[in-house]
Amino acid sequence: MNRLRATPNWRSCAVRRKIRDMLAYSATPGDRAASLRTDPAWVDSQLGRADTRVLPMWRDRPLMSAAGTPRTLTGPLAKAVLAAASQTVLLSTAVFAADLSDVTEEEALRLAGAEESADLRGLVNSLPGTELATLAYARGLLFWNRNARFCGSCGGATETAHAGHLRLCPACDRLHFPRIEPAVIALVESPDPQPRCLLARHQGAGPDGFALLAGFVEIGESLEGAVRREIREEAGVTLGEVTYRGSQGWPFPAGLMIGFVAQATDEQVTVDGSELVEARWFTRAEVVERIVNGPGSGPPDSIGGWLLRSWAGLD
Repeated sequence: MNRLRATPNWRSCAVRRKIRDMLAYSATPGDRAASLRTDPAWVDSQLGRADTRVLPMWRDRPLMSAAGTPRTLTGPLAKAVLAAASQTVLLSTAVFAADLSDVTEEEALRLAGAEESADLRGLVNSLPGTELATLAYARGLLFWNRNARFCGSCGGATETAHAGHLRLCPACDRLHFPRIEPAVIALVESPDPQPRCLLARHQGAGPDGFALLAGFVEIGESLEGAVRREIREEAGVTLGEVTYRGSQGWPFPAGLMIGFVAQATDEQVTVDGSELVEARWFTRAEVVERIVNGPGSGPPDSIGGWLLRSWAGLD
């Protein structure tokens, strides 16, 4: 029989630190040099340093060594990759990421002296938190640059600035900054004395594909309002208290996940039929069984997975 720990005190500083330390992609990757990267001369000096490190990426995928670790280049190899890159971005002092997406994968591997490219999420259990966060930072910033090459106002070609943290449109003088797409995810608790939470199954998820409910924040909407709307629209459940728990950068490709715990005022569930095919209440014992011995309940590297494991007493 499972012996479950008590539900964590979400408001404590220790729990907040635990959220930051445990969530994938959320460790602080280093000083982003925000006050210095606006100076082209300083950026050039960083590119010219003998100890400059370059992280090569190809179409959002880090390039890996034969030993299965992400390549970090220095010296002549770093210079060659920087020269071939379609975009270079500053990550921290003397640390850059280089985008080789405009060449074939084979050419990118050759330039970087790499064995293969990898899905960043597949590395979540094999890399230290700071290294994973640095690669996530690089992935998100390179993706934005690659998809912001033309101005959304006039259609003119944009130019990179501020070491890849800004794009300028010479035609209309518009400034383009990196964009993120905020989304809320909520662990909804039932109002009855027996602790239960709401899990849902989306179209195409399979019969065991239950996970927490989530959705994008709409224009003019508060985060708490987005939680209430999403749960009401998708599952027909009205919420009382909605409490913020933590957030997670999610550069797949440009998300920011904001996690909440919410209290339902009733137990009646009515799925919308378009996005969801099923939603129901699960006890803690059922959630533990799913996570420990069954199909799980959502991506284990996401804040949703962390919220659920913590609620079940597994973290």
